[in-house]
Amino acid sequence: GRSRVVPERWLTLEVESRGTIPADLIAAVLLEFGARGVVESPGSLTTYVEPPEDVDALVGRLRDRLKEMTPPSDEPPAVSWSWQAQEDWAEVWKQGLHPRRVTPRIIVGPSWEPVEPGLGEVFIVVDPGMAFGTAEHATTRGCLRLLDPLVAQGQSLIDLGAGSGILGIAAVRLGAAAVFAVESDPYACEAARENAQQNGVADRVTVEERAATGSWLASLGPWDGAVANIETGFLLPLVPGLAESVRPGGWTILSGILLSERDRVLPMAEASGLRFLSEDTEGDWWSGSFIRSSI
Repeated sequence: GRSRVVPERWLTLEVESRGTIPADLIAAVLLEFGARGVVESPGSLTTYVEPPEDVDALVGRLRDRLKEMTPPSDEPPAVSWSWQAQEDWAEVWKQGLHPRRVTPRIIVGPSWEPVEPGLGEVFIVVDPGMAFGTAEHATTRGCLRLLDPLVAQGQSLIDLGAGSGILGIAAVRLGAAAVFAVESDPYACEAARENAQQNGVADRVTVEERAATGSWLASLGPWDGAVANIETGFLLPLVPGLAESVRPGGWTILSGILLSERDRVLPMAEASGLRFLSEDTEGDWWSGSFIRSSI
């Protein structure tokens, strides 16, 4: 893969989240503006983006976009920005990262606090990078909890919107033979490759940098399983193609979905030949697992 030059500093954007626009919608807008994961604090959302040519123009566009979404009777959320040096960035994340048991078998943690796994357990090392997915997000944990009972020895699967690669790495550590990890963010791809290397599974996890389309997904496979942890707006159009890439009787996990969006996702999954199996909810987030019908 091609190596990216990491900027010396990142633009930090902070948006107030006390008003009428739900925090998840503000987060979705920040992702449109190049965010790689959003940190939610009481009353605000913060993210880091690559330094733009013109900061004022970018911040102006963000303010306009938020204003469009605000009812006329309300004030749009305040936006502030600052610079964050690259070397400080990882330190900020380090402070809050400790090993955590996500399922009875899976423990995820940073390399500076290694854990000796017990019999039948796996410890997955994920250090914070610019990529999303250190088991610090509810959707990552939801996917891991649904993945644990589904992965069988020797399976091949696709991990769509792979982020840090944590789900594919977990699948291999649980017995999968091959994972095809697809991710459109170049920094995340680099992090996923490094994480696969660090966990000793680089020979079984292939990372491809690309924005997936439904028809491209349908042309792949057949996989024994698929996992997709992507915002609902991006995920829905990909569901039919993703379902088609899985063999009859194979499994699929859909995540990145707000609990309030569950009823939009289920009919689309059913219509694509996916039979609902089980669900995982944490906070406002929903993840579901499905079996592909064999008819």
